[in-house]
Amino acid sequence: MATIKHLSSKNSNYAAAESYLTFQHNEYTGLPILDEKGRPKLRDSYLLDTLECGESSFAMACLIANRKYGKNGGREDVKTHHYIVSFDPKDAVENGLTMEKAQALGLQFCKDNFPGHPAIVCTHPDGHNSAGNIHVHIVIGSLRVRTVERQPFMDKPCDWEAGKKHRCTSAMLRHLRVAVMEMCEQADLNQINLLEAQGDHVSEREYWAQRRGQRRLDHANAKLAAEGQQPTQTVYQTELDKLRKQIYAVLNKTTTFEEFSALLMQEHGIAVKESRGRLSYCPPGRTKFITAKKLSKKLEKEQVLTALSQNIQLAAIIQPSSEKKPDKIRKLVDIQANVAAGKGIGYERWAKKFNLKRWSQTLCLLQEKKLLSEDALQRRIAELQTQHDDALAVVKDLDARMVSLKELRGHLSVYQQYKPLAQKLQTVRNPAKFKEQHRAEFAVYEAACAYFKANGLRTLPDLKKLDAEYQTLSSEKNGFYTRYKKAQIELRELRTAQQNVEAFFRKEERSHAVPQQEVK
Repeated sequence: MATIKHLSSKNSNYAAAESYLTFQHNEYTGLPILDEKGRPKLRDSYLLDTLECGESSFAMACLIANRKYGKNGGREDVKTHHYIVSFDPKDAVENGLTMEKAQALGLQFCKDNFPGHPAIVCTHPDGHNSAGNIHVHIVIGSLRVRTVERQPFMDKPCDWEAGKKHRCTSAMLRHLRVAVMEMCEQADLNQINLLEAQGDHVSEREYWAQRRGQRRLDHANAKLAAEGQQPTQTVYQTELDKLRKQIYAVLNKTTTFEEFSALLMQEHGIAVKESRGRLSYCPPGRTKFITAKKLSKKLEKEQVLTALSQNIQLAAIIQPSSEKKPDKIRKLVDIQANVAAGKGIGYERWAKKFNLKRWSQTLCLLQEKKLLSEDALQRRIAELQTQHDDALAVVKDLDARMVSLKELRGHLSVYQQYKPLAQKLQTVRNPAKFKEQHRAEFAVYEAACAYFKANGLRTLPDLKKLDAEYQTLSSEKNGFYTRYKKAQIELRELRTAQQNVEAFFRKEERSHAVPQQEVK
């Protein structure tokens, strides 16, 4: 999936942009990395080109434009805009994306969307997180050096006239996201819908806070390891990430919004409120609420209510009865090994009572199921393992079919929704302008058509029939899932009981063993 990110800079040193792209820099401090002679070290691999600079460098072209039009003389003026297009790490393996191909895509993207601006286009083979994602940096001077032909995404004269500054508005960012989606589709690269938030929202500030925190934690753990101590934490979590996980934990086990909000306050002290149809959360120690949009798409009102309704449907399967469940059978404790490892007399007393209780539960279970012989127990375990594996295989198969149906239904719904728009395109006076106005809608409509073509669907199915088939598969899946869980629970109990029996008789053999006397 390709993404695009925007940064602006007020730095009047235009050469700093090219220096950052070509030389190695410390990702935490931003300072250049020097070699043994005190000189900046070049990056191991990069491709770099300039546009609209003529015979001059990027820095000189920007300075000439500023002097010609009398702009960017103030300290608070934005001097450059920095766009980063990051491709999916899987594209390099699955779709043959190379640095050269990414550079060519970046150059064309810059020509199409930032005409008239001096620009640097530079491709790097990897990102900060070492995920292997090829990415392209596009740095443009904020001042346009020549008048360009007006494009459909340009609204005002300042968007195409010479001597005017680049405007990075919300409409411009939306256009660039659509342009990235179209570029990836044409190049057969992996892509998601950039117009809709996906999963957790991690800001630039939170990303770097997590990176710095992880670095500090790694150094602290290295010191503990050198001293022979075991680290208690290996992954650093930001406060926002902790908040997300706490909310997810409560959301997964509640069925109503009232229960969700009450349990959040009871277990974690997190307050939740609704304002203008949007949810906000306030963890303990804060007075200002954090909107769901800044945390995750999954924590917004519509998604929360959907998750709660799904929990209601699954409640009958996961908890079929409200009767008190018996204690789970647990393994016997090896008292001798733990005492030899340094456990005290208090632990030995507790462990004897614990083992007595667990052994009693084991005997009751085996008597109840009439499995008092070793052969009968092993046969029942093998039978349950077969039932467990068969039911799980069916559940996975039905789940895959349901996912496929859901994907088909989504494309079919989009196709039917925007088909009148596609038909209207044939009758309007200015098709290009009309298509540009509804660019996002046509993008998803064409993606749906491509899906139908790729799957050989010449006659489209009916939505009601798809829904009925989905419900049938869901009911069938729930039945097999119940069998799977039942077999899994009984299998786990019998295996634990088998291990307890073996451990008990090993202990008896040790206690009745007669030590050999030395021959004098």
